[in-house]
Amino acid sequence: MKVISFIIILFGSLSVMGQYNFSGHVSEENRGNTIYLSLVEDYRKTSRVYLEQIISKTTVDSLGTFQFIGDNLLIDNRLYRIHLDGCSGNSDASHFLGTCNSSKSVLFIANNNDSLEFPTSFEDQELCTISSSNPKSSLPLEIDALKEEMIFDFADYRSEANRKLNSEKWFASLQKFGKDSGEPLAELLIYDFLSDKRNETYDHYLGDIASNNYYEQLLDRLNAIYPNTEFTKQFEAEITTDSQLANFQDSAIWNWKWGVLMLLGVSLGLNLFLLVTRKSKARTKVNDLLQKLTPQEQKIVQQILLDKSNKEIASALFVSHSTIKTHINNLYKKLAVSSRQEIVSIFKK
Repeated sequence: MKVISFIIILFGSLSVMGQYNFSGHVSEENRGNTIYLSLVEDYRKTSRVYLEQIISKTTVDSLGTFQFIGDNLLIDNRLYRIHLDGCSGNSDASHFLGTCNSSKSVLFIANNNDSLEFPTSFEDQELCTISSSNPKSSLPLEIDALKEEMIFDFADYRSEANRKLNSEKWFASLQKFGKDSGEPLAELLIYDFLSDKRNETYDHYLGDIASNNYYEQLLDRLNAIYPNTEFTKQFEAEITTDSQLANFQDSAIWNWKWGVLMLLGVSLGLNLFLLVTRKSKARTKVNDLLQKLTPQEQKIVQQILLDKSNKEIASALFVSHSTIKTHINNLYKKLAVSSRQEIVSIFKK
């Protein structure tokens, strides 16, 4: 009887401890390449792999498969990243932790009890689909898809009226998606995107945070599910600061406008000089960027400058729609941009 009790307790304790198993398949041309598993605690650092985030690494085997297995992850959900270094062995000094163009990565949600698989999808696309025991694992991929739809909405119609309407629509849509997901980590990814100072959404965000109680509600959800975590404290500090900034801008709007008008008169001559210099540098930069692109990618850039859709580009170049999407994704990486509008702004300067 004591032996049976001991066995029950032993297996019960193992069940509580849990074990994760993250595996996947990539194209065989990546065999021998390094692949990293990272824990992303700072939602402002999701764009690439950071040295301090890495918790494990392995190599792709001869069949193109990889696996991370263990019991050292957190029992609560967290953001993780798997990053495939597509250029191992590169001696170029600029190469750091797989930042070359052939590297790929995927952000996902998981915990120490999860089993995840990353199968290769159509046209041997790696790390773009997830099969998981955790229904929340693929939320970052779903958010990326929504962000892509939003970017195309903004790119298709560039008027100020359309930008305002799109901002209102997409803020509401993305915030609702995050809230309905039941996962505050997903909401933090959405918040990171909408509140990014580099995005066109930032101005609307400052107005939204001054009038929308969504942000306080999200803080409540974070404190309920992830209390005393660094990312919860980070979010609280940011919305407190941004709320104060938004209120200050509303109260001081006329004062700073008059100051700006005075400064504009003084700085006009200097701006004209800087504009000429900047245009010369921009032409040099454009030529350098074109040299990095393949002939096919250069043709796609020209089609984008003509405001052609993906389907129209595919028809003009006699290739499939999915091939065009792959080329455009490669363009985004090579040019370090995230939208068609940024490509236009680079090559139409």
